[in-house]
Amino acid sequence: MNAFITAAGAYLPGDPVGNDEIAARLGGVDARGDRLRRRILAANGIAKRHYALDERGRTTELNEELAAAALKSMLDDRGLAPADLDMLATATTQGDLLVPGFASMVHGRIGGGPMQLLSAAGVCASSLAALDAAVAKVRLGDRERAAVVGSELASRWLRASRFNGAPAKGGGGGDTDAHFLRWMLSDGAGSVLVESRPRADRPSLRVDWVRTVSLAHEHEVCMRAGTADAGTPAAGRTWQDMGSAAAAEQAGMMLLRQDTSALGALAEAGLKEFASLARQGLIDLKRLDHVLCHYSTNAFRDIVFDQLAATGAQIDTGRWFSNLETRGNTGAASIFIALEECWRTGRFEPGQTVLLAVPESGRFSFGFAHLTCVAPEAAQPVQVQVPERAAAPVHEPVPTSDGNVFARLDAVWEDFERRLDAVPVLRRLHAGESTLEDYLRLLFNLRQQVADGARWISRAASNFSVDLFDLRSAAIGHAAEEHRDFMMIERDYAACGGSIEAIRAGRKNIGSEALSAYMFHAASQPDPIGLLGAMFVIEGLGTGKAAAWAAQFKEQLGLRDDQVSFLAYHGEADDDHFAKLQAILASPRVDAAAADAIVSTAKVVARLYALQLEELDNV
Repeated sequence: MNAFITAAGAYLPGDPVGNDEIAARLGGVDARGDRLRRRILAANGIAKRHYALDERGRTTELNEELAAAALKSMLDDRGLAPADLDMLATATTQGDLLVPGFASMVHGRIGGGPMQLLSAAGVCASSLAALDAAVAKVRLGDRERAAVVGSELASRWLRASRFNGAPAKGGGGGDTDAHFLRWMLSDGAGSVLVESRPRADRPSLRVDWVRTVSLAHEHEVCMRAGTADAGTPAAGRTWQDMGSAAAAEQAGMMLLRQDTSALGALAEAGLKEFASLARQGLIDLKRLDHVLCHYSTNAFRDIVFDQLAATGAQIDTGRWFSNLETRGNTGAASIFIALEECWRTGRFEPGQTVLLAVPESGRFSFGFAHLTCVAPEAAQPVQVQVPERAAAPVHEPVPTSDGNVFARLDAVWEDFERRLDAVPVLRRLHAGESTLEDYLRLLFNLRQQVADGARWISRAASNFSVDLFDLRSAAIGHAAEEHRDFMMIERDYAACGGSIEAIRAGRKNIGSEALSAYMFHAASQPDPIGLLGAMFVIEGLGTGKAAAWAAQFKEQLGLRDDQVSFLAYHGEADDDHFAKLQAILASPRVDAAAADAIVSTAKVVARLYALQLEELDNV
């Protein structure tokens, strides 16, 4: 099952505040502090921002109210009400209360019915952590509509009253590391809606993948509040150990602080994570149509551009979008506020790709998400005919002792296609003569073998040595994604009138028995790199065949989306898997010996996979 962003909303409190108005709004700036303010504002490039503060510096709205307003904007965009949601995932640096969680408070504010809640804590990247959770639940089929909101009310941390009593290490009534953030942060909220189907009246954004990663094991704390000490906190030295909140305030523990000297390292680390995703085949900078990158300052952006250019990457800055200058740095809300502006102004067109990138300085975390704009569901054509050649995509050749691995695998694929064309159930499908019985038999037989998939992948992972640790990690991740596939088949089978008890009690046909036995045997060998050939065949079926089969069964039998979800899901999700596989096959890992093993395994798996389709019900 896929996940789509189908609506977006944003809320920015009050009128925009210009650079010359900030000091009056936040208060307490002496001559030295004003020079610091001007220097920071000149570097960050922010011209306007919003505060939930009135002219006298009094808070006008709660953080939960900002979030609720952004959710209302998003729901209005979709024509829905809070009662239509069954999940709410929130992201913020600090809610209004210490307890309960922020999501509970936002749920209570918006109303609606019972729903699953998630409060993602952190700083900027918590937004994509919340999105990741919502996407995962929708893809699993556990939730139908999940709202995600990032919201920040930083201004309460920035008022002069917090600085006046703090020990002065850098002048201006407080620490320089705290003053830096004082002129950087502002208030706002952004929200998106995640659903399992694209909307019918306008384009949607398919979520191809979301990745978050922490490098806290390599870096000290960079952005912090709750301690006056730099680096790793110590027992007895946090704000909760001070006896009273007033004592913590007097000790300067309630200031937001930023180690500005670490920001260069943050940019470098973020680029390494970007490069890692590119090596996995998940990002192709040349093919990205839009990059929405959250950054706190234009100086950070310039560092990224300079370092990318130094690697030889072609940077089209027109593809990069940020509204930092007009909306300010709103932390966890920033990426959704930027996405909402692009959404509202029609920046995305069907077929275009979008990368969301969020670095977080807290202790060096990063979030990335890849989206593809798709046409309205009503406008998407139904593909009835199988293309003359639906071959799995190939990559640039890698030299081996016998030609190149991709050319050899392509030859295996051509032979595999000829065998598939002769399979009776598929021959009838291509001729437009399929029956519901054909489809049920196909699901029944596939389920028995697919149920073993995650098991042999996990076994393969356990047999990779430390020298092939990256392949072990890839296999573990793939097993996690695949281990519930057979449940999707069961749901499709039941939705078509089949018996869950019957399909679960089914036996493998003779082709499935042979295929599963071979896969477990191959996975049990030391460093089973040949299994990349099996993945080439199986993932190639997904990316090259499954979507067309789903469309044909749906058209010929009058089926609904929830009756062809397994084939439709793999028709799109396997594009991601196949891209990762291509990157591995193109890597130095694949020498001549590995190429021979991969091609040999692909030949066997292709023959046995076709055999299981030829021998439906022959147990």
